[in-house]
Amino acid sequence: MASSASKPRIGITTYLEPTIWGVWQREAAILPRVYLDSVVAAGGVPLLLPPVGTDASVLELLDGLIIAGGCDVDPGSYDAAPHPETVDTRPGRDEHESILIKAALQNDLPLLAICRGLQMLNVTLGGTLQQHLPDAVAHDEHRPSPAVFGRTEVKIEPDTLAARLFGEQTSVHCYHHQAIDLVAGELRVTARAGDGTVEAAEVDGKQFALGVQWHPEENPEDLRLFAALVAEGKKRSARR
Repeated sequence: MASSASKPRIGITTYLEPTIWGVWQREAAILPRVYLDSVVAAGGVPLLLPPVGTDASVLELLDGLIIAGGCDVDPGSYDAAPHPETVDTRPGRDEHESILIKAALQNDLPLLAICRGLQMLNVTLGGTLQQHLPDAVAHDEHRPSPAVFGRTEVKIEPDTLAARLFGEQTSVHCYHHQAIDLVAGELRVTARAGDGTVEAAEVDGKQFALGVQWHPEENPEDLRLFAALVAEGKKRSARR
């Protein structure tokens, strides 16, 4: 077995939320364990990046970056008024992740953006969001009920990173009510759901900068995205 020191170090952004554990009820940096388990199972070492004390130079220590899912992106970050259903935002986290995304792209650090992460990638590069997807697609199958993941069939564009990993289509876990609206100029849409919702996008000119609207961490039987990120991170680590 390889030593942990030789494994790619994958940073993952976290939530900052009121949290209860034991007798304590305080604000804490948290992240669902499934993200950590997915990185470890793929051969990487997870490192948590809380949305406080942001310093992009921390990426110099990493071999890959995951922008995790979470609450709605603040519509003020793309100059939009809030929709009545946009009620749970964290502008501080938005700023934190935007700084890290810009630095990762500038340094060609392998980047995987998940659900809200894809939305942040698009907004950071100048795109906008559909704030309440049912307004556009006339259903809520992407978020069927509170804390229940939906299933979405995704059709993938050929000759893309997503196609190399998944082929022409795949079935995924989803939980979101927002999605990409205006696509940022540097992004190429590489997968859509049957209703037209953008499900994956890649940054032009980058070796590995991929965002997916689904939640790959919720399917431990399919580690293809995490394995690909860790593999790219291993190449980067070898070049240090």
